[in-house]
Amino acid sequence: MAATDLVDVVDDDDRVVNSVTRAEMRARNLRHRAVGILVLSSAGRLLVHRRSDDKDVWPGRWDIAAGGVVDAGETYEVAARRELAEELGIEGASLRRFGAGRFDDDHVRLFAQFFSCTWDGPVEFTDGEVAEARWVSWPELAVLLAEHPFCPDSVTLGLRFAMELLRVR
Repeated sequence: MAATDLVDVVDDDDRVVNSVTRAEMRARNLRHRAVGILVLSSAGRLLVHRRSDDKDVWPGRWDIAAGGVVDAGETYEVAARRELAEELGIEGASLRRFGAGRFDDDHVRLFAQFFSCTWDGPVEFTDGEVAEARWVSWPELAVLLAEHPFCPDSVTLGLRFAMELLRVR
């Protein structure tokens, strides 16, 4: 997404109140919509990735979810499918919506919808947003979380879902 692309600004109840450029949303730390997608293998491993060093928020950090900002007028599901294709080259996966929430810090204010999918096919870093990725079990994820900085929004909002998904399998 380019700095000039439009994003919807939302209130605390996820109602659209304005549309602004991505650059303005970042500069003013306006609440916007985002998606997170937990990608699991059929063997019950979670795909985690390290963000590229040129990301505008939390560069170089690890993340438990693929995803990103929802474009103005875009639905959460359409955004989730777009982000999966852009970041990981995953197309055609069946998505399951399982949670939503707000996240606020000094860099980001967002309302996010979380999805999951099962994927055993290839993963390709198609847009340069992902530096590396690996499949992990719950114990391996716990070690990574203790040893490396992760994106706080996906950990705050998505980790409990990841824990449920990893333990169920």
